Amino acid sequence: MLHKTTLKTNGIVLRTTDYLESDRIVVLLTEDAGKITGIAKGARKSRIRFANVLEPFSHLSLVLSQKKGNRMAFIEEAATIHHYPAIRANLEKTLTASYFMELMEQFLWEEKSGTHIFQLACEYLALMEENHEGKSFVRFFELRFLQLLGYEPVLDRCTICASPLQSSSSYGFSPSAGGIQCPGCIEQRRTADIIPASVGAIRTLLLGKNSPPLLMERIIMTEQCACECRLLLCGFIRHLLGKELKSLSVLHEIQKMNL
Repeated sequence: MLHKTTLKTNGIVLRTTDYLESDRIVVLLTEDAGKITGIAKGARKSRIRFANVLEPFSHLSLVLSQKKGNRMAFIEEAATIHHYPAIRANLEKTLTASYFMELMEQFLWEEKSGTHIFQLACEYLALMEENHEGKSFVRFFELRFLQLLGYEPVLDRCTICASPLQSSSSYGFSPSAGGIQCPGCIEQRRTADIIPASVGAIRTLLLGKNSPPLLMERIIMTEQCACECRLLLCGFIRHLLGKELKSLSVLHEIQKMNL
């Protein structure tokens, strides 16, 4: 008989996929075991066990079981802790949350511990639910997420000569180098993937990276600064993943339309 382990934990739904006639495959970010892919048997027909529970970015209490040697867990029980109705009632917030979920799913490995990332996701979902948002909101989530993964971009010094950030210079950001480059190094190296980045935009990201999330709304971003920060971080994330995330493209289109 194969050995089966049981895990009781909290989790956030990153993605769901219908499977066969009645089952649902669910990708979860759990508090204790990182990213786990599970199957909820009969979830699509259940009116009691899984009714309105396994929804994207829902925060759940879970009981999972897994047989030794199986990559997929069985979702035995799932109960809603937070459903985030205010997020679901707003299109831009829903798309923002969906982007956060896709970002985490794409970067995280199966069963790699993710306690701090789980806490980060819960914190930002709670802030959105309470109506805390703004131009800086998505960017500061991206920064904190990359920091926890060990992919934090270098923003306080040139990645080539290591000279500290100076107000009198104009900088560029190189996704392939993972950070900013000073004018002299840009001229000498002529790196192909340089993204223009003003000192103001760079300092805004540095300030947001080190500020408590509740104080994010006090960090003012002009339209120009927000555009620069978006190009910088999205370019870096696209370089790391090797592709653009679909949810981010949709979010940008909706923001352009001011819906």
